[in-house]
Amino acid sequence: MERLERKLVNQMAEVPLSGTRTTLSQWFQRFTVRLSHLLFQQGFLFLVIGFLLGRALILTKMTPFALPFFAAVYLLRRDKLGFVFIALFAGSLTVSFYTSLFIVASIVMFLIFYRLFFWIDALPKRLPVVVFFSSIFAKMGMIYVWDHEWTLYEGMTMFIEAGLASILTLIFLQCVPLFDHQKYKQTLKPEEVISFVILISSMLTGMVGWSVYGLSLEHVASRYLLLLFAFVAGATVGSTVGVVTGLILSLANVSNLYQMSLLAFAGLLGGLLKEGRKLGVSFGLIVATLLITLYSQGIADIVPNIVESLFAVLLFLMTPQSLTSKMAKYVPGTVEHTNEQQQYVRKIRDVTAQRVEQFSHVFQALSKSFSSYGVLTHEEEEEREIDYFLSDVAAKTCQTCFKKDQCWLNHFDKTYDYMKKIMQETSENDQMTNAKLLREWNKHCVKANKVVQIIEKDVSFYKANKKLKQQMKESRRLVAEQLLGVSQVMEDFAKEIQKERENYYVQEEQILHALQQFGVDVNDVEIYSLDKGSVDIEMVIPYCDGRGECEKLIAPMLSDILGETIIVKKEDCSVYPNGDCRVAFSSSKAFVIDTGVAYVAKGGGFISGDSYAMMEIGGGKYALAISDGMGNGERAHHESKETLKLLQKILQSGIEERIAIKSINSILALRTTEEIFSTLDLAIVDLQNATTKFLKVGSSPSFIKRGSNVMKIESSNLPIGIITGVEFEMIEEQLKAGDLLIMMSDGIFDGVSHIENHDVWMKRKIKELKTNDPQEVSELLLEEVIRVNGGEIEDDMTIVVARIKHNTPKWAVIPAYQYMK
Repeated sequence: MERLERKLVNQMAEVPLSGTRTTLSQWFQRFTVRLSHLLFQQGFLFLVIGFLLGRALILTKMTPFALPFFAAVYLLRRDKLGFVFIALFAGSLTVSFYTSLFIVASIVMFLIFYRLFFWIDALPKRLPVVVFFSSIFAKMGMIYVWDHEWTLYEGMTMFIEAGLASILTLIFLQCVPLFDHQKYKQTLKPEEVISFVILISSMLTGMVGWSVYGLSLEHVASRYLLLLFAFVAGATVGSTVGVVTGLILSLANVSNLYQMSLLAFAGLLGGLLKEGRKLGVSFGLIVATLLITLYSQGIADIVPNIVESLFAVLLFLMTPQSLTSKMAKYVPGTVEHTNEQQQYVRKIRDVTAQRVEQFSHVFQALSKSFSSYGVLTHEEEEEREIDYFLSDVAAKTCQTCFKKDQCWLNHFDKTYDYMKKIMQETSENDQMTNAKLLREWNKHCVKANKVVQIIEKDVSFYKANKKLKQQMKESRRLVAEQLLGVSQVMEDFAKEIQKERENYYVQEEQILHALQQFGVDVNDVEIYSLDKGSVDIEMVIPYCDGRGECEKLIAPMLSDILGETIIVKKEDCSVYPNGDCRVAFSSSKAFVIDTGVAYVAKGGGFISGDSYAMMEIGGGKYALAISDGMGNGERAHHESKETLKLLQKILQSGIEERIAIKSINSILALRTTEEIFSTLDLAIVDLQNATTKFLKVGSSPSFIKRGSNVMKIESSNLPIGIITGVEFEMIEEQLKAGDLLIMMSDGIFDGVSHIENHDVWMKRKIKELKTNDPQEVSELLLEEVIRVNGGEIEDDMTIVVARIKHNTPKWAVIPAYQYMK
């Protein structure tokens, strides 16, 4: 016997407990899925609701719940109408035959009046009216058939019951869609939550009179419902649910009037103790039960009420966490609901970023397909073209010659070399001029003159075809670079989309505490970014009455706290004295630029062929540009202005500068067959470190004045639009605070005709300047060029001057580091 017991113990010890837990979990999951399918998809939930609402009474006489629920199901879920009718009738039979007869009569009247009130087009508006008159006429019929007498009390209760039924119809219309299994994941609005609570409370009235060992089931169920909502949604929703549930239960049974106070207080107290999790909410119910019962019922009823609350707590503690978490997702204001919304937004954001990234990959693939055209080298492709050309010439001349086999079979290399040399000679000089080569060719070929004539005739087509292919190749390369630039912009945009706002709770509290300790009243601080150079902070402050507290106090303090210059980016002040002001702060750039410009048209005219632009292009960069259209007058002005307009649009899109210039070059080169070109002088200054990129396309040199030294910036790029496949040289220089950047058109640089060395003369004039004001510098240089040239303006003249300086805040920094400790 002992051996058998030991064997059984060993077998039980060998049973894998993890497998058992997995089996139980899978069984519970399958049970939950089948129960959900049975209740929601098969519609048995409507049987439960209908049965309880069929039993629900108010003041032990009125039944205003059955007809509204039938009407709501009739409008929204007509496929479950049979279940609802059977459930309502069965529930009413458990009350009395009179109640069941009234419910049947009211449903019949509803079906009749629903057809009679067809003139009300809007069904949600028609339904309460139909329910009201159906209840009235059904009650009148029941009084006439059953009692045969009318009293004032009967008339008042009839109209009250009909009014309640009409109101409940509107409430149930918002509840019935919640039981649709295809929409169970939707977010509930606050009014839908209250309507849902009213429906459940109405169902609880159908449990009035049910008891187990002296414990009222409606009390246990109502307190369990209260615990769920207080735990899920907090004190506000918990107290609201307590008031609504207690009110409806007290209407069903006057002896339950104290339940409204008990449930309301329990919901408030349990919601306040929500941080204690389930035990805290349960403790709130127990305390509320003790206080309200002692106050209203006395010591005699304290034991049953405590036991009912304990049973509700037991059910609450047995409720799985998954159910409460799922409920919290539907209630607005809860953390779970917020996380669900954020997850949805994050999903949409990720999908959008993925689509943008897919487009980026498409453009990148297109760029590779354009750039990888052909696998032959330049020399191999050249040989191939020559082979095609000589084959065509041989077909026209040697095909019918009697010495074809001797030339092309016995002496192939010699014949090919002669024809190749003749072709190259003709391609360079447009005709055959090498007498020695002609004599040797005449000795070798019997149709020498004919072959030379054919080569001289076809070589022009060969050169044109070669040029066209070269242009196509350059165009393909340019398109590949443009597509790659667009792909890079879209990829960067996708990365920006996927960036989430970081949590800066600690920093927000620190900044708020520092400002308040200093005496600055701040209501709210929201930090979106603390990255160096791209700080983004928003604050809500009380009405400041235009005293400039943000610029004078808050921005300097933030600068000291964050270790970089912070300025007011945007300020929305309240119109009313008691309102709030919302202010946005951002990083200030390390450098700023003061600019000046002076220009004049040829001969003192009104329209200059030069155009200039000074613009912010994003990313903390500032661009200065001068474009000189070919010639003078309106046509040149249009060309130069169009060049700068294209430049601005492309640069602001985020495409790299070199690709932007090539794009403009290709557009201007291909849009017209006329020889209309433009120069471009571009300088892009990074305002964080003053690094400057110069891109000069056919333009005059620029100059940098640093103290008494003058440096020249120049390059040898051709004007825009002349050659489609040109490589632009970009020059990079490090500017410093106080530097003067002077850019000019050729009308200024070459404006003095009798000066031999323009570089030396311009450097000397810039060095002799006694002012650093950009506007004065531009005007003085323009005036000097015109004066030295004898007052003649022989070309359009434009000069743009920029001075780099440190960005110093208007108000001094207030030390506040001690408040951050």
